[in-house]
Amino acid sequence: MIFKCRVLPLAVLILCQAFPFVFARSPSQAPVAPAGEHRKTSEPYTGDLSIFDSPGRDERLQVNRVMDILGIAAGKNVADIGAGSGWFTVRAARRVGEHGVVYAVDINPESVRYVDERAQKEKLHNVKTILGKADDPLLPAGALDAVLLLKTYHEVAQPVALLRNLRVALRPGAKIGIIDRNGNGEDHGVGRDVVLRETAQAGYRLLEQYDFVKGDKVDYFLVFTAQQ
Repeated sequence: MIFKCRVLPLAVLILCQAFPFVFARSPSQAPVAPAGEHRKTSEPYTGDLSIFDSPGRDERLQVNRVMDILGIAAGKNVADIGAGSGWFTVRAARRVGEHGVVYAVDINPESVRYVDERAQKEKLHNVKTILGKADDPLLPAGALDAVLLLKTYHEVAQPVALLRNLRVALRPGAKIGIIDRNGNGEDHGVGRDVVLRETAQAGYRLLEQYDFVKGDKVDYFLVFTAQQ
């Protein structure tokens, strides 16, 4: 409605002149674009998977420190979501040993096949591969002590749905780690603030945050747990 001050009583006229912003829409009333499910994402990688096993990557990403923070130890069950070549899968599998399990999840059938062959070649019998969905990792209920999404989150097309569906697979106190780089979603990175917003929408709370991975402060490492 448009108020024409010249036809209003004097008191309202004074109000219109003194406080013209009273009738403007407040920021909280402005339309808000849906968060999470409609942000820009990068195309999932489908090229040569061996590139992820470049020399020195363990040291650059400080993978042992990452596993320490996530509580990945002998006998634990872990999920590697967006497993790709299985680079993290095999390291976690060695860490948890024969009494633990590592679930390697990917939406790319070629990645699942690649990790299967790699686990057989390296005699890692505690690796189980899963062909997941964009909105569901299809992990077994109540199975996991820790989860890592390593340089994968920026490719997740339905992040809030995927994280919500992940919750059923978590044991009490399970930690979820997300390592990514700051970016706009389609440049193989996603802003830290976007991850914080989407994880909160999905029912998680932030436990810890680090920037030691790669040492250039471009990458970040966020650790979450499910809200009870």
